[in-house]
Amino acid sequence: MSLRQQIDNDIKKAMLSKNKEELDALRSIKSMILLAETEKGGSGDITSDAESKLLMKAAKQRKESAEIFQQQNRPDLAEKELGQLEIINRYLPKQLSEEDLRKAVQTIIEESGAKGSQDMGKVMGLATKKLAGQADGKVISELVKKMLTP
Repeated sequence: MSLRQQIDNDIKKAMLSKNKEELDALRSIKSMILLAETEKGGSGDITSDAESKLLMKAAKQRKESAEIFQQQNRPDLAEKELGQLEIINRYLPKQLSEEDLRKAVQTIIEESGAKGSQDMGKVMGLATKKLAGQADGKVISELVKKMLTP
């Protein structure tokens, strides 16, 4: 079952159970998918990688919004964003643990033959392709930087 079909089914369930918060989050995801499918120059279908990137983007937006709302002393809005983040996380691929991510990045560094921080671009290119959807790009970047800097 594709992500879009799964979202459609879950929207129906949320409507029947009158779960407004879940319904809002699911409609937001569906909207992002539809926009990507109808994008100019698009084929009408999106790959699972593209779906994963959309979900990661949505999760990142919710997380950042919640942080801003908490800084501005708006716990009600922050709680809503965190609730939507939790729903979005259900559809994301399983995220790597810090230890597994460290091992994967170390393997990529060894395979690419990177020697120092001057090779960060080469390692990041490989890491973002190999670890797409399994870890946040910012986390990967920080880890690569730390591991390549003596």
